[in-house]
Amino acid sequence: MSKQCLIEQRELGQDMPTFASGLKHCLRQDPDIILVGEMRDLETSALAISAAETGHLVLSTLHTVNASQTVERIIDMYPSGQQNQIRSMLSTTLQAVISQTLFTRADRPGMVPAVETLLATPAVRNLIRENRTYEIPNVIETNRAIGMCSLDTSIAELYFNGLISKEDAIAQAVYPDKLERQLVA
Repeated sequence: MSKQCLIEQRELGQDMPTFASGLKHCLRQDPDIILVGEMRDLETSALAISAAETGHLVLSTLHTVNASQTVERIIDMYPSGQQNQIRSMLSTTLQAVISQTLFTRADRPGMVPAVETLLATPAVRNLIRENRTYEIPNVIETNRAIGMCSLDTSIAELYFNGLISKEDAIAQAVYPDKLERQLVA
C-alpha cells in the first residue's frame, strides 16, 4: 500500500447505527474516494449523490440488470415530486455505469463476466435530464468507438470466443431473439 494513501473502513454498530450515518461521518473526514457497498434506500442514495456533487468520487453497487435500469432505479427511489431534481443532479454527477452478469465458463471451471458499459457523455446526460432513459441502449450501441458496450454485445463476444455456451448466452440476453439470430449469423 502506498505511504501516501489511507484506507479506512467503517462498520455499522453502536457508534454508527445506520449505513447513512456512516456515510455522513465519512464526509466529515474529506475523503477523495468513497465506496458505498450498496445504495439500498433513499437516504443513502441522496448522501452518495450529495458527496458526488461536492467533488468526491463515489463508487457504489446496485442490483439491476443493465445501465438504463440502474439510472431508473436511482431516480425511482425518490418521491415523484423530487424526481425532476434528482434527474438533474444525477445527469451532472454520474460518470459511468458498469453492469455485469456472471456466466459459468464453457471452456474450463470458473465464471466469466459479461459487462455493459455506459459512459456519461453529453447525450447520456441529456437523456437522463429529459427522462428518456429508455433511449440509453441505443446510445450505448452507437458509441462503441468511445468504449461503450451493451450487455448483449459483451455476451456475444464471450460466446464467439468460446467462453460460454449458446444456451447460457441466450438465457441471459436482454434481447434473446435478436442475440440468437446474431449467434447463428
